[in-house]
Amino acid sequence: MFYTKEIIEHWLTDIQKKTADHPSWGSVFERCYTDTLDRTISQLEDGTTFVLTGDIPAMWLRDSTAQVKPYLALAGKDETLRQMIVGLVERQMAFILMDPYANAFNQAANGHGHQSDHTQMGPWIWERKYEVDSLCYPLQLAYLLWKATGETSHFNQTFFGAAEKIVQVWKLEQHHENSPYSFERDTDRLEDTLTHQGKGAPCAYTGMTWSGFRPSDDACIYPYLIPSNMFAVVVLGYLGEIAELFASEEFSDLAEGARQLAQEIDQGIRTFGLTKNQAGETIFAYEVDGLGNQSIMDDPNVPSLLAAPYLGYCSKDDPIYLATRRTILSQENPYYYEGDYAAGLGSSHTFYRYIWPIALAIQGLTTDDKEEKARLLDTMVACDGGTGLMHESFHVDDPTLYSREWFSWANMMFCELVLDYYDIRPEE
Repeated sequence: MFYTKEIIEHWLTDIQKKTADHPSWGSVFERCYTDTLDRTISQLEDGTTFVLTGDIPAMWLRDSTAQVKPYLALAGKDETLRQMIVGLVERQMAFILMDPYANAFNQAANGHGHQSDHTQMGPWIWERKYEVDSLCYPLQLAYLLWKATGETSHFNQTFFGAAEKIVQVWKLEQHHENSPYSFERDTDRLEDTLTHQGKGAPCAYTGMTWSGFRPSDDACIYPYLIPSNMFAVVVLGYLGEIAELFASEEFSDLAEGARQLAQEIDQGIRTFGLTKNQAGETIFAYEVDGLGNQSIMDDPNVPSLLAAPYLGYCSKDDPIYLATRRTILSQENPYYYEGDYAAGLGSSHTFYRYIWPIALAIQGLTTDDKEEKARLLDTMVACDGGTGLMHESFHVDDPTLYSREWFSWANMMFCELVLDYYDIRPEE
């Protein structure tokens, strides 16, 4: 057991009391919150933590972070829970040292996953789609764990070695033409492979860092993914703060290197990542290539443009963000769907007119309007397909039609929005 039963039970009793005005929220919260604890987490032989994504038998660097973030509110009180998260950070960083280009890993060196892909696979690697956000999330978790609990034991040699590797990869991928990375999959689904002999679409230098794939695991059309670069700016700032306080002499240049790279990427966003919507307002593009091409859209997976304030890149009232938000949540976004039961963001990764609970949660987490938060929570509960759990996506006209029976990331995003609604934060 990776938590103290009495502490968790007392916590859940408190949540039930707080949600007495919305009992359906409390019921789904408890099921989602305990499902991740009881069914997705395991300890490896070295004492580190492995977090299963759900109905796919692998751990994503992105998902595993999002799956445990709601536990930070309790980790300061529960030592067992806190050490579970410490173990996850150690496992994430060990995986990054193993291969910073991989997005998902096996629980053991068993050779499971997409071993036939044309890239440098290994027995620990489930999938090797390079996504900038896969390197952002472990840095975010390490930082938030420290800030929420005061824990610093995870700032060790493994952490700083992996952090140094992340900075090196992001700097290299500012000039993707020099990169050793390529990826091709034998498939009819174009979103699952990279063009141009596995190197991706042509691009020019922008200061941003290149990404092969989106956080949906679908290929980028234009390889500078603005939301992921936003996230990189934020976590590089975190890394600068961490390295300045805790890095050994061996990593003495890490803090300054992280901050310099953050400035270069942010300048790239501000120079190449802005465009105009149909109303003539300045907004953030979703992807660009530095050659003049760009896309106006958003995807429900985080990082997304909708999530920019949630990630810490800008404020909720930033004028460019607000214009971007209005654009995303309208028909100008080709993946925005409205139906009889719900409206929200869909994805090229799932079926037409299927929207994602993750994006509904982000919509709530990026507004200060309590009524909007409540409406979104009501929608998420009403559209759970009668399961009491969240799913990857559901049809806006028929929520009994959904993808992925068990998707822990979505479950925990629902929990995060409930905690946000009731102003429950980690005790710093």
